[in-house]
Amino acid sequence: MLTGTIRAVRGACLMLCALAALALTAPSHAQCAGDINSDGKVDGGDLALVLSNWGLCPPTVTSVTPLQGSVLGGTVLTINGAGFGGTVSVTVGGVPCTGVQVLTPTQVRATTPPGAVGQVPIAVTAVGGTSLSPQPFTYVQQQVQSIVPSSGPYAGGTLITITGQYLAGTTSVTIGGVPCTNVVNVSSTQITATTPAGSVGAADVVVTGAKGAVTVAGGFTYLSVVTPSWATLLDAAPDPAVVTDPALRAAITATGLAWRVKDTATQIEFVLIPPGSFQMGCSASQQYGCYSDESPVHTVTLTNAFYLGRYEVTQAQWQARMGSNPSSFQSASTQVPAAQVPNRPVETVSWNTIQGFLTQTGMRLPTEAEWEYAYRAGTTTAFHGFTGYLSGTNDDSLLGNIAWFYGNSNSQTRPVGGKLGNGFGLHDMAGNVWEWVNDWYGSYSSGAQTNPSGPSTGSVRVFRGGNWDNGSGGCRASLRGSDPGYALIYLGFRAARTP
Repeated sequence: MLTGTIRAVRGACLMLCALAALALTAPSHAQCAGDINSDGKVDGGDLALVLSNWGLCPPTVTSVTPLQGSVLGGTVLTINGAGFGGTVSVTVGGVPCTGVQVLTPTQVRATTPPGAVGQVPIAVTAVGGTSLSPQPFTYVQQQVQSIVPSSGPYAGGTLITITGQYLAGTTSVTIGGVPCTNVVNVSSTQITATTPAGSVGAADVVVTGAKGAVTVAGGFTYLSVVTPSWATLLDAAPDPAVVTDPALRAAITATGLAWRVKDTATQIEFVLIPPGSFQMGCSASQQYGCYSDESPVHTVTLTNAFYLGRYEVTQAQWQARMGSNPSSFQSASTQVPAAQVPNRPVETVSWNTIQGFLTQTGMRLPTEAEWEYAYRAGTTTAFHGFTGYLSGTNDDSLLGNIAWFYGNSNSQTRPVGGKLGNGFGLHDMAGNVWEWVNDWYGSYSSGAQTNPSGPSTGSVRVFRGGNWDNGSGGCRASLRGSDPGYALIYLGFRAARTP
């Protein structure tokens, strides 16, 4: 303390000397910088003003970085200014910081305490007094705005997307107190995670990270997933690698039905197609326009979920049930070895003959509307989506990615599943063989329709999807074919089942 006083007196003396020098050398009042009281001279009055402010100056805060941090505390602040040599404390919101370090007389470092969400003052206290930062500090924490999907099977395995604020640095997500797996920080506003197994009902979701933790009460609902009595469960929840669209996954999950099953009696694999609405009709490709019977485009709503064969019914599946094989392509080829021939789609089957297979198995043909809805899987283009083109495409040159057709089939059917599937996980919806649907052929109506099943009578039945001998135009989503029901080398089918 004595040393500080001596230094202060010495400083005052130096100031007096400087004032005197200014008074002696100043040629005019305008240049008399020592005339503090502006009385035209430098004398004791000026010195009295200096001595009236005798003592240590308070610190000055000019800036603080960062000005935002977690409610958990632990944010390291760098405070810039002056007069920090005697700093004794730093407070944020009136609560002392920890780890206060005076780096230089113009810079201090301190670590924030925990606090509540919102803005609070920053104060630096030194021997000479206390000063506030010109800007407040803002406490923030994780914020969750949405969880999609917000429900899923109690077995777990649902990929959820959490959107909100300050999500960067998320360390864990729990549902019902059980940690999720595969937590990925996509961005500061989005994370993804895979749900654990849980109990049927609503469960709290807790997101924890660098900015604190936030609880969404009842944020996720575990559903009791139903597997039909005729089926063996393969996957309760849709696989995000197959059903890549979160909206489609959410729609499937919301049904409470298992996504992928196998018909126990026939071993035919099915995937669930959820309810939904779509625009049915004309989708021209770059090379091919629409025919008149593909218009008018109209809104169709399907209110019931249904199962649709993931693949076209194969020769082996038909023969196992019917005892014979009507197909024309029963021989091996350079492209299809003998072991794979049974996996070619069954063909040369009439619409009427198929009814026998369906009756025996409890299956059915999809309606024309169900078939097109399933083909599109949320797309509106000529050809359904696939890896790299998830929103679909109108480019005919890309058809070979999803279809066996005139340009690549070498004039023969191919084993099912050899091309990329669509957004529901269905394969060969385009090409390979035409697929019979249940409807009589008829003109479209311009009005919106719900669960349409086609005309009540007719002379020819509808088939869809194109075949191994069609050009790309025949494989478009909206193209319609019709026939009295003959057994042709181009015609096969895909089975549907009601849950």
